Amino acid sequence: MDTQQVSAPSRAPSSGVVHINIRLTDGYSIISNRLSQHRDLSLLAIGLSTHIQSLPAGKRIGIKALAETFPEGEAAIAAGLRELEHHGFLRRTRERVEGGRVATRTESYNHPEAAARRAGPAPVRQPEVEPAPEPEADPVREPEAEPAPEPEPDPVREPEVEPAPEPEPDPVREPEVEPAPEPEPDPVREPEAESVREDEPDPDPGPAPRLVPPPTAPKPPPPPLPGPCRPTEALYATAADLLAGLRRTAPVFVLSEEDVRRLVPGVAAWLERGMRPDAVREALTDDPPVPLRHPAKLLRHRLIALLPPPLSVAAPVIPLQNCEDCDRAFRSPVAGVCRGCGDARAEGAEAFPLSA
Repeated sequence: MDTQQVSAPSRAPSSGVVHINIRLTDGYSIISNRLSQHRDLSLLAIGLSTHIQSLPAGKRIGIKALAETFPEGEAAIAAGLRELEHHGFLRRTRERVEGGRVATRTESYNHPEAAARRAGPAPVRQPEVEPAPEPEADPVREPEAEPAPEPEPDPVREPEVEPAPEPEPDPVREPEVEPAPEPEPDPVREPEAESVREDEPDPDPGPAPRLVPPPTAPKPPPPPLPGPCRPTEALYATAADLLAGLRRTAPVFVLSEEDVRRLVPGVAAWLERGMRPDAVREALTDDPPVPLRHPAKLLRHRLIALLPPPLSVAAPVIPLQNCEDCDRAFRSPVAGVCRGCGDARAEGAEAFPLSA
């Protein structure tokens, strides 16, 4: 009677989230609630850390690589990575690798506090301290400067002069002083460090400087308005009527009398080059910006930028004339006689104008 029914299904909550979990055997990652329920991290940072912990070791997770995978931009991804670094879930350091290059090493932590306790009193950022390799460099130089063959003749000299062991370390110290020129490889390594420094800016190239003039820089003068080569009163009157009537077909082009007076030479130049008034009106008022704040400035710009080329001047055609004597056709700007009849009249000493 008092036996508990352990196989009874648990009652689902009446509200809130309901978990429908299936036991996974592969393709899963273990994420700590310290990360998934962190109060100070944004959802973007939590998602980035979850994605990074699910990746295999050695996978590249640079900002550009993450931006190619997810729809967020590089700026948002960089901000999320900085959040993770601030709260200890991520750590990025630069290390020198083979070939004189600098590589970025990324460490992802699922429990930053436990990782710090396991590391002991040493801070987590201890690998970033550069003086650490200095003591390692000392033993590295010792085998390079070790005169291995030199101590071998020392024991040979000991049996020869046994009572003088003290002067023997002196010659041993002398070769130790002789390797003083051996630090010469250090300047050989300096160019390697220089090449590394030259390669360092490559992974993060800065934006190219934009040459923008200051606001106080003088502006170039605007180009002059074109004008007709042979101005006439009729040409200027036609141009003024065209400008004043623009508002009939394009209501936004309302000009003042001063605007019409300034723009008349430009329209006259268009008309002089063989443009019909309808074509000029359409070219000047086609597709205006919305809203149009300065119609006179727009018309001035289009009169200068869209000025058509002048028409080629055709050779004048000399009309045909009928000779008054022989009735033959000949070309001449004026009526008269042909060349043959003109010569005949010249022989008769009669003063008749000769045809050209």
